[in-house]
Amino acid sequence: MKTKKMHGVLLAATTLALPVWAAPAKPAAKPTAKPAAKPAAKPAAKPAGKPSGMAEAKFVLPPPFYAGTPKQIRDTTAPDPKTTKPRGPVYLPIGATNVALNKPVTSSDDAPIIGTLSLITDGDKKASEGSWGELGFNTQWVQIDLQKPYTIHGVLLWHYHGEARVYRDVVVQLADDPDFITNVRTVFNNDQDNSSGLGLGKDREFYETNKGQWIPIKAQKARYVRLYSRGNTSDPQNQYIEVEVWGTPAK
Repeated sequence: MKTKKMHGVLLAATTLALPVWAAPAKPAAKPTAKPAAKPAAKPAAKPAGKPSGMAEAKFVLPPPFYAGTPKQIRDTTAPDPKTTKPRGPVYLPIGATNVALNKPVTSSDDAPIIGTLSLITDGDKKASEGSWGELGFNTQWVQIDLQKPYTIHGVLLWHYHGEARVYRDVVVQLADDPDFITNVRTVFNNDQDNSSGLGLGKDREFYETNKGQWIPIKAQKARYVRLYSRGNTSDPQNQYIEVEVWGTPAK
C-alpha cells in the first residue's frame, strides 16, 4: 500500500484489482439437423400384360346349363372352387390352334353306349342330346391321333356339363406311339388314391362347367393324346363332349 500526502492529509492509496467485464458467452449453436432423405419412390408396377411372342387364346364356349356355385356333391373330395368362376386370359404362342379338330378318336370301349367317338373332336361342345359319346363303367380312355407330331401347349376338356358333376381319376397323357409305350408323359392326374393304376395324382378334382377344364402343358412334342376317367359323381359311366388340343407345328 502506498501513502500520499495531500493538503496535510495523509491518504492511503489502495490499488484494487477490478474484474474486467466480459459479455456472457453465447451458447454454442446446435448443428442444424438435415431432414432425412426420402426413400426413392419405387416405380409403379406395370400391369401384367401379354407375354412376348404370345397371343390370347380365343376359346369358343358353349352356353351354360346352370349358373352359380354347384350344390354340395356327395362322395367326393374338395373340388377346386376356381372351376366355377370365370377363367382369366390364357396366352399361347402366336399361331397356336386346336389341332385336334376332326381328328380320329379311338377308345378303350369298342362299343360306346351313346353316340360315336367322332363327336369328341367335332367342335360341338353343347351339353345337349347328340353332342357326346358315352363309354362304359370303370376306368376308360379316349385317344386322339393328331396325325403328325405337334408342340402341345394345353388341352381343353369337356365332359358332360349339363349338371354339376365331378369326374373321377382324370388323367391326361401324351405319347409318340398309339400303344402308349414310347415317351409317355403324364401332364395331368387327379387320381387321389391310384385307383386307376396310373400313379398317385397331385392335381385337384374339378366341377364340370360350360367353360371346360383347361390343362396347361409346357411345350411337349407328341402325336397322340389319351384321356382317362373312372365314372363321375352322378353315374359310373364316362361321358366326353369335346376335347381340344392346342398346339403349334413341331420343329
